[in-house]
This record gives sequence, C-alpha cells and structure tokens, in this order.
Amino acid sequence: AGLDEDLRELAADPAAATRLATAWVAAFARREQPQLLHAVPEVAALLLTPELPREDVSARTAASVDGLLGTHPRIVDKKLDLRIDDLSDRLTALCTRHVPAWRAYARQRRELVEREKARLRLDEFKPRVLTTFVRNKLINEVFLPLIGDNLAKQIGALGEGRRTDLQGMLLLISPPGYGKTTLMEYVCAVLGLAFVKVNGPALGHRVKSLDPAEAPNAQARQEVERVNLSFAMGNNVMLYLDDIQHCDPEFLQKFISLCDGQRKIEGVWDGRTRTFDLRGKKVVVVMAGNPYTESGEKFRIPDMLANRADTHNLGDAAGAHGDSFALSYLENCLAVNPVMQPLLARPQADVHRFVRLAGGDQAARSELEHPYAAAEVGDITAVVRLLGRVQRALLAVNQTYIASAGQADEYRVEPPFKLQGSYRNMAKIAGRVVPAMTEAEVDTLILAHYRAEAQTLTTGAESNLIKLRHLLGVQTPEDTARWKDICAVYVRRQELSGKDDPASQAVVQLAKLGERIAALQQALSAEAGAARSAEAERLERIVAQAAEAIRSAAPKVEVVNTLPKYYAQVFDHHLKVVETALMPVLDLLGRYVGSTQQTREKMEAIAGDLRALAEKQGRMGYRETPPGG
Repeated sequence: AGLDEDLRELAADPAAATRLATAWVAAFARREQPQLLHAVPEVAALLLTPELPREDVSARTAASVDGLLGTHPRIVDKKLDLRIDDLSDRLTALCTRHVPAWRAYARQRRELVEREKARLRLDEFKPRVLTTFVRNKLINEVFLPLIGDNLAKQIGALGEGRRTDLQGMLLLISPPGYGKTTLMEYVCAVLGLAFVKVNGPALGHRVKSLDPAEAPNAQARQEVERVNLSFAMGNNVMLYLDDIQHCDPEFLQKFISLCDGQRKIEGVWDGRTRTFDLRGKKVVVVMAGNPYTESGEKFRIPDMLANRADTHNLGDAAGAHGDSFALSYLENCLAVNPVMQPLLARPQADVHRFVRLAGGDQAARSELEHPYAAAEVGDITAVVRLLGRVQRALLAVNQTYIASAGQADEYRVEPPFKLQGSYRNMAKIAGRVVPAMTEAEVDTLILAHYRAEAQTLTTGAESNLIKLRHLLGVQTPEDTARWKDICAVYVRRQELSGKDDPASQAVVQLAKLGERIAALQQALSAEAGAARSAEAERLERIVAQAAEAIRSAAPKVEVVNTLPKYYAQVFDHHLKVVETALMPVLDLLGRYVGSTQQTREKMEAIAGDLRALAEKQGRMGYRETPPGG
C-alpha cells in the first residue's frame, strides 16, 4: 500500500517513479528470489502501468545449452543460460557497439602490420626456390652432407648426439653463377627457416658498424636493420650475408663473438643498443662471396672469423667429387633445354643413364625406367652428347679462371683470364643446343657466347678470346703467333709496372741484363763442359784401342779441347757491352740516384769472368767451323 501511494504521488515524474519501483522490486528479489533478478524491469513496468492490457504467453522464454567447453565467463559448469529478453539486449549491443569496434580494431591492426611488413620487407624473408633448381648428385652426395654437418654445429641435431656447444659459421665461396644463394634458399625451405638475405654490395666498404644510424645511405641503413632484425627474431632464422667481398673487414669482425661458443653479438634495435644472446636458439649464420674478384684483392675476411667457419668452394669441387661436379653442369641445365625438360619429371637415374648412353654405353638403354619412344631417346642422347662438349669446354674455362684469378700479378707470365665457366654460362648455352647440331656448330655457339661476354672486358677481350680458342683447341696459326706477342709485351710491361722514373726503369733493365748475362755464362760453361766431356770420351776410346800397340812406349798425350771460332766473337761482343755500354750507364746513374758501387762491382765481376773465360779458351785455341757445322 505504501508503495502504491508513493507511485501515485510520483505520477507526474515517470523517471522518479521508475527508479522507485525498480529499487523496491530489486530489494525484494535479492531477499526472496535472487534467481529472478533479471525480471526486475518487467515487474517494475507492471507496477507503473497496471491499466495496460496484458496477455499470458505459454512459450519458453529461457533455455540452457549444455556440454560447452569454452572459457567464456558466462559458461558455468559447461552450461550457458539464455533468456529471450537478455539475448535481445546482448544481440543489440553486439551489433551496434562490439562488432563495429572489433572491425575498426582489426582494420587498424591490419594496416599497422602491412606498414611494418613493408618497412621490414618481411615478404623477402620467405625462401623462394627457383623453379629451375635441380637437386643433383653433387648436392645430394657432397654439399648437403657438408652443410648438414655445419648446421648440426650451429642449431643442433635431433637425438642423443645433439650438441650443447652450438657455434660456428658456414662460409661458401665460388665465382658467380654456381648457385650459392639458390642452394641456401632450398635448405631454408626444407627446414622451415626465415631467409634473411643481406646484400653485401649495398653495405659496401663504408659500413663498419651494426648501428643503422651510422649507415652512409638509405639502402645501407636498410640492410643493417635487416641484420639486427634477424637477431631480434632470435629463432628459426638464417642470416645470409651475400657477396661479402664488398664488405669491410671491420664490419665482418663484429660476427666473431656470434660464431663462437658465446653466441652473442652487440646490435641496435629500436634505437637502443642491445646484446643479443642467441645461445640455444635456432639461428644459422652463412656468408658467401667470390674470392676471385679483382684477383682477390678485396676479399679480406678476418682470420679469427675464418677460423670459426667451415669453408666450402662450390666452384672447385675436385678430387673424389670431380665426376659429380662435372655431372652437375648437365643436371643443372635440364630446365632450359626443350629436349631435356621432360627429364625433370622422370627418375633422376635416367639422366645418369642418358649420360652413359651418350658416352657410348649401349647397355644403359635397357636400364631406362621410363618407357621412352625411340625418337625421344635419340634426340635426348644427341643433345646430351653435344652438351657434354659444352660441359668439357666450360670446365676448362672454369679451372683456367680460378687458376688465373688466384695468382698474384707480379708472378704472371700472361694476361689474366677473366671469362667464367659457371652454371649460369652453361644454362645460357644449353638453351640453344638442338639435336641436329654438329660439334663444329657447338664450338661456334660457345665462341659466340663468350665473344658477347668479352665485350665487357674492353682492352682484355682480345687476349681472353685467343686464350679461349686455345682451350677449345680451335686456335689458328695467327692466334698462336699473336698470343706469343701478347705474352711478350705483357711480361715486358710487368717488369716496368710501378716504375715511372727513368732511373728505376734503367736499374730494372740492368738487373735483367745481369740475369741474362749470368744465364749466358752458365750456358757457355755447360756447353764447353759437354764438348770437353765428349772429346775426352772419344780420345779415351782411341787410347784404349791403341793400348796394345804402344804398350812398350810411354808417349805423352795432351788432350786439347777447342770451341768453334765464332765463340771468340761472342766473348768479345759481351765484353764490349759490359765495358763500353753498361759501365758508363752506371757512372751516369751514380750522379743522379746515388751510389751504384755494389752494382758496378757485380758488373766488373761478370766482365772479369768473361775475360778470363775468353783468355783461357784463347790459349787452348779455336777450331774452324765447317760450313753447316
């Protein structure tokens, strides 16, 4: 009754009446029937509007869902209670408030992720193996076991033999075009590692720190950030530094502590210095480079870093693996030759059988696993035979390039050979080989390919192409004569290289002349000794034959050994060269470059030896040389 009176007094203020009715009903429900608190608004409305007509409804307004396994706050004992009035309110709130807010959050998160992915270039960290990649015999039997041994040291291996002292680094070297990057991308794809590739030429020799702020340009700064990102990722990542011959040794030595048992490195992330501790984490460090660039002058790797690395040369697999290395040239060009492309989908052993068949082993035909047509076998065999000629040529070019590039300039006797015989060159040539070609046409194709590549060598193109024709065995007499001239001029220029002043050049020429005079003296002495020995043997035979006839006599026999008369002119000529030409030059040099006493004493000794030799032979006499003798 008291509530009804209060509600009538508040009839002019519906809001106050609603608050009063709700408070009364809620207090009663909490005391008497807490399970009906959800009905408080309905009861309050009934009290405020008793005059409104109402109808009883027999339908269910509540239900329970059992067997739920979620962790939502409303799920209690695997059960969720639902009421039609509450469901409507919740659904309205979901559609009008929560869903728009979630969509705005998702959109903002997506934009942030895309922006950071673009900034960090995360798409480039996914390994993408080339479609032309062939897992050949060399990779299966040689490189993968070697790489696997190194990865076992860096990230550990499964089983009881797992190492706890994770350390080390993998260093791959070879001329360009031997698939260093492709091979490591394949390994990353198989192992599920992120492939963080750092471009050495973009860093350059000016980058010496792992702080992006100290990078000289935007591109170098981005590459340094990628290095630090690989450290921040901290797991399941391969850091691949490519073309390190373009990097400064001071930058490379930052990785020394990362490659030993400490497995730590100092870096910069988000503008703050950090010590990245990668012990026990799956982080692989790989460096690759071409040690033959510019005769290796710019390939400088710190000794302490090289000592911690397992080094493998992908372009010079010799010894027991030489056959596999040679075979890899053929296996890697399957995808580029239309006739050979079907072999990519066939058993790999068939490739090896076609190689045997091209080499004349007819028994390999019956061992083919795939049912090839006779014409297809003939075409593939012909192409493999021609590619074998290309393979042998490129192997010779490869070995000559490596031998030449690994030689110091001061020891060269011919111009450097800069043409390369890599997988990349093999693929370019193999794509143009057809079964109908002859061996002469293949040689022409090889020469045409290298003639185009030699255009980038400018002044060295002629000597490299002549050397190539010698390697292929197709040189002409003109090539041979020209090659001798080129080598002679090259050696002469090498002798004078770095000596621009006339005095230094004169000293070099004097030294060379002294060496040649000494060589001539040695040759003359050897020839005289040989002549003396032959004459003595002849006389000994005569004495032995006449021994019986002159046994009773005791004649005095004098053996006189003589040289041809033109030797007197030789001795006289060289004495004049030393006394009238070289001595005045030494005196002149002494006025401008200082004392030449030591060189003068050596020249006087040479002249004295020549004079003594001439006088001794003069006493023994010379013999006339018969015409044509």
